[in-house]
Amino acid sequence: MEWGADLWDQYDQIDKHTLTGLDLVDRYIKFVKERTEIEQNYAKQLRSLSKKYAKRGSKEEQDCKFSNHASLQEILNELNDYAGQRELIAENMVTGICVELSKYLQELKQERKSHLCEAKKAQQGLEGSFKQLESTKKRYAKEWAEAEKATQQAEKTESDLNATKVDVEKAKLHAHMRTHTAEDCRNEYAAQLQKYNKEQNSYYYSEIPQIFNKMQDMDERRIRRLAAGYGLFSDIEKNVLPIITKCLDGISAAGKKINEKQDSMLFIEQHKSGFERPADIDFEDYTQGIRPATSDSSLNPPKVRAKLWPFSKKNKAPAAEDFSHLPPEQRKKRLQGKIDDLTKELQKTQDQSEALEKMKGVYDHNPQMGDPSSLEPQISETAQNIGRLTGEVAKYEAWLSDAVGGEDSSNAINNNTRHRVEAANQAPGIYSEFDDEFEDTETPVGQCTALYTFEGNSEGTVSVTEGEMLSVMEDDKGDGWMRVLRGSGEEGYIPSSYVKHSP
Repeated sequence: MEWGADLWDQYDQIDKHTLTGLDLVDRYIKFVKERTEIEQNYAKQLRSLSKKYAKRGSKEEQDCKFSNHASLQEILNELNDYAGQRELIAENMVTGICVELSKYLQELKQERKSHLCEAKKAQQGLEGSFKQLESTKKRYAKEWAEAEKATQQAEKTESDLNATKVDVEKAKLHAHMRTHTAEDCRNEYAAQLQKYNKEQNSYYYSEIPQIFNKMQDMDERRIRRLAAGYGLFSDIEKNVLPIITKCLDGISAAGKKINEKQDSMLFIEQHKSGFERPADIDFEDYTQGIRPATSDSSLNPPKVRAKLWPFSKKNKAPAAEDFSHLPPEQRKKRLQGKIDDLTKELQKTQDQSEALEKMKGVYDHNPQMGDPSSLEPQISETAQNIGRLTGEVAKYEAWLSDAVGGEDSSNAINNNTRHRVEAANQAPGIYSEFDDEFEDTETPVGQCTALYTFEGNSEGTVSVTEGEMLSVMEDDKGDGWMRVLRGSGEEGYIPSSYVKHSP
């Protein structure tokens, strides 16, 4: 069935129906826009919530290694990635539905306007032809009445006995002329009527049906495009469901990682003092007179009594450089940690010194590249730092030896010394070679593999394909995006949840 054949006389209804269809497209665009605003606000609130409950406070709290604390942080990270997917849904709906349908809607409005103008023009042409037909018809009626009147006058004059022959001839000639003029008007009216009927037939059987069929095609195309937009509303969210499911699975996995026994053992290792439990207090018999106390417990009663109440609130002792204010076990751990930190700093300083010496050698062989004497202040300062750090390490190793005591001291010192010597003998790659022009190149911070295909349509993003190996140039800073480098040299941002980091 076609509009042109079945709705040839329903111009007003077709006009109204097509306008309603365009209004529906506009309503759907507004609906999707409001949906994207909800998604964006939801993602923003999720990010704020994740940031609010992320690790904060002292360094000890941030470095907490309890599994139940770490799992919460993993949940917050997964929630942040989840928020990124909600933002991606909103972005894809704006670009894939709102922008595209808005552009298509403008095209439909122009096409509808063109069809309506064409129909109006055809109607105006037919109306003009009809007016011309009516004018010709009125003229023909007038002329025919005048011809009949002239004929009757000629007959009356001819039958009048008093009329002369000239008057009769004159009346007949006038009647003849009027009749001839009426015949011309009749022929003109007949021709105009034939023309109008032809135009009317073309209007109702050709022009209007073609215009209405074009409008039917336009409306059906609108419906198909709108149906595709309805489907896209669901498909956009379905496309990110695998990643959303992965985020939710990550949250579930974080809960399963919790090990209450391991947390308890870790808590014990962190806080056990190493002190022996207080010994029994000897009975002092005053009936035999006051005697000098010989037990260890009576030599320093205040100290022993202080240990009898392990749950009482104690005044915090001032921190000492050798950590002597801590219990034995905690002191050993803190001293060992300090030695490790100083050893790393010493290694770094030694690497720097070696690099400066190599650079000075390059300057000695190639004076045009730089003045060797300009490096002397840095070399001197580095040597002083090496001496200071070496002394610091030796000092803390001595304190550790005192804390460990006896049989363990030599092993601890030898292990630390061996570690420091081995570290000093290792030459880092970044100082092993010098480029002639000393160019600074950005080094990747890691490698990753794309889990899904991503189309980088926005400014600053880059497209990647599933399974592609990428170099990580900048990690996710909490906004759900990371900067990567492709093998082709293209660089840009992609969602951090779209990749898996390589070990």
